[in-house]
Amino acid sequence: MRDTRESRLLLVLLVAIAFALITVDIRGGERSPLDGARQVAASVLGPVENGVAGAVDPVGNAIAAVRDSGERYDRISALERENAELKQRLAASDRDGSRGEQVEKLLRTAGAGRYGVKAAQVIGIGAAQGFSWTVTLDVGERDGIKRDMTVINGDGLVGRVTTVGPSTSTVLLANDPDFTVGTRLEGTGELGFANGRGDSALTVQLLNSKAEVKKGDRLVTFGSSNDRPFVPGVPVGEVVQVDPHSGGLTRTVRVRPYVGFTKLDIVGVVVKAPRTDPRDAVLPPPSTPRPAPTVTVTVTPSASASPGADQ
Repeated sequence: MRDTRESRLLLVLLVAIAFALITVDIRGGERSPLDGARQVAASVLGPVENGVAGAVDPVGNAIAAVRDSGERYDRISALERENAELKQRLAASDRDGSRGEQVEKLLRTAGAGRYGVKAAQVIGIGAAQGFSWTVTLDVGERDGIKRDMTVINGDGLVGRVTTVGPSTSTVLLANDPDFTVGTRLEGTGELGFANGRGDSALTVQLLNSKAEVKKGDRLVTFGSSNDRPFVPGVPVGEVVQVDPHSGGLTRTVRVRPYVGFTKLDIVGVVVKAPRTDPRDAVLPPPSTPRPAPTVTVTVTPSASASPGADQ
């Protein structure tokens, strides 16, 4: 419609009629003269409104579903994050618990041998090519660590310090092929030298070719001059194989080390040696087989075996 004088007059007239109808409807209340027209309009337009609502509702529901889906996705994501964090906390708690047990075991071993130790954690391993069996510790010169100090854990001999930096140090493990340590056989005191063999049992050459040794016997470190690189009495391992006499000057035995070199975590560097040789005191108590139960059998004589029965 073009903006002319006639159109403006028509618009003003329609507005006036609308206000008049509204006024009449309000003053009429429940008996409004427009009720009939309203009912007719409702009967005619009602189905159209229902149809429009039916057509629009799925769209609205879909929009609400998408909105709710996003909210549910956010909740699921939040729950997944919470679960992941919980798993991490539990794993950290397990690790902390395991490390706590290792520290406690280390302190018991150090206490039995009267060793002054500096606790450390393994933070690196040696060359992946297998040139050497070494680990890196998170302690160094600032912590009082020096070259050729003995390294132990709660199970026994780990190795010796070979390189020291300001805050880290390198340890040559006892199973390295270049590792050698003097040993003493429990009880008899027979001396020998243990050599590493990688991931196999240690080889020990006993100086006495006629030494009495058997499977299950245990060995500790003999100790070095001035307690460097080895302090005495540290558990080394248990004999698993005794080679037959070969007529040589020494006798060879295979020893399973107490320490698991592939799962090292908490260790202790011996910064103060014991005043006296603990000898076998650091070894755990030997396991003794449980005695067989005693069975008592009571025999009751029968009446026919009573005195005078043959007379």
